Amino acid sequence: MRHFEAVRSHIGSLHQLRHNDPYLISFDMQLPHGRHQGIYLTELEDESGGRYLRISTPIGPLAGSDARRCLRFNWEQRTGFLAVADLDGSPYLHLCENRPYELLSIAELKRLIHELGTLGDQLERVVASGGDDL
Repeated sequence: MRHFEAVRSHIGSLHQLRHNDPYLISFDMQLPHGRHQGIYLTELEDESGGRYLRISTPIGPLAGSDARRCLRFNWEQRTGFLAVADLDGSPYLHLCENRPYELLSIAELKRLIHELGTLGDQLERVVASGGDDL
């Protein structure tokens, strides 16, 4: 996995893509009990021209989330961090992970998608139910 087109080709062979734009693809990850989690993959470039793959999944609306708890969550995580991005014009919490292409294998991509999708679904259920885990 050395570039975004290799990621697109691999993911597109496994999943029905909901978005298929030049530097953005997305699909629904199937979970137990008929649940699914949207997974978004985008390409980022740093200041020196290095390219990264960002894997993200939406968690819930930012409104009502405690920023201190979100930052505490980020501190405690080994994989993934919370960020804010607009979804349909509203600020939304996303669980994200960035990987440089040179460290990205098919096995690592699969592992990251599984971990972020599963954790994202758990967090989404907490946020939706008004739980206080975040």
